[in-house]
Amino acid sequence: MIVDLRSDTVTLPSKDMLKFMMDSSVGDDVYGEDPTVNLLQTKVAAIFGKEVGMFFPTGTMANQTAIKLHTNPGEQVICDKYSHIYNYEGGGASFNSGVSFKLINGKRGMFTCEQAANSINPKDFYHSPLSSLIAIENTTNKGGGACWDINELKKINKLAKSNKLGIHLDGARIWNALVETGDNPLEIGKNFDTISVCLSKGLGCPIGSVLIGDKKIMSNALRIRKILGGGMRQSGYLANAGIYALENNINRLKEDHIKASEIGEVLKKSKFVKSVEKIETNIVIFELNKEIDEVSFIRKLDKLNIKLISMGSNKLRLVTHLNYTNNHHEYFISTIRSL
Repeated sequence: MIVDLRSDTVTLPSKDMLKFMMDSSVGDDVYGEDPTVNLLQTKVAAIFGKEVGMFFPTGTMANQTAIKLHTNPGEQVICDKYSHIYNYEGGGASFNSGVSFKLINGKRGMFTCEQAANSINPKDFYHSPLSSLIAIENTTNKGGGACWDINELKKINKLAKSNKLGIHLDGARIWNALVETGDNPLEIGKNFDTISVCLSKGLGCPIGSVLIGDKKIMSNALRIRKILGGGMRQSGYLANAGIYALENNINRLKEDHIKASEIGEVLKKSKFVKSVEKIETNIVIFELNKEIDEVSFIRKLDKLNIKLISMGSNKLRLVTHLNYTNNHHEYFISTIRSL
């Protein structure tokens, strides 16, 4: 038995999902003729009250397209220092869009409206880049799966609109946030111009993200996806996995959150753990005592058929997911207690 807690991207499609995929009606999506892709795009857009959805092979490509829709070369994106678009997308924003970042020193990957306001460069001060986009990540990956408060999102949206800035949501784990907070996705949608939602993390699909927005902002998305190499042909087989996941795998995310919380309680009592960051959803980040080498610790767990990853600075991350079963959970907890 291998207990893989490196990410919620390691999941495999279930037999029911695979069957659903094989029953897809497909066409050539580059021509807009794949009915299943069109259905998925419409479904996701409707969930958040948007007019248009576009299916992408990856979340990074969806985010990069959104950045390009909102900005021109030489402009600046405001985001938290922990943001995925800054830390984990290969420098794509500078390469693809020619933009820089104004990083906010937030808390667990989240910042306040006041901090965002203080990060906007004066429009008439031509020595600094023109601020053009505020980007938010919910839940926060590097922030340990933290969920944004809807009231703060409303404030930041109002700030963006009053300063004529775009506002984008990297919703790679938005489904986890919705399940945990109970927020209405239509309310989330009202506060963003564009939203990228991932299907291959908590929802267990083998691939795929959807970028959504209203017609005006999304009018050039197809061209940008083509430039980035994201045009797919009979991709309805993949899109149908997303439809299956939306219908079957959202509510069960709460199980992942419960398991993550239980793991956190065990880690807090472990002698080798210095601290455990607050756990809200399915991500657990903990820091080892300074006398313990993180590389050696990971190797030790690997020999016990347990996989997790380093976040640097002696911090480790684990993520619960669809394929992390009760048996896996019992084995992992008993192993941690025995160390």
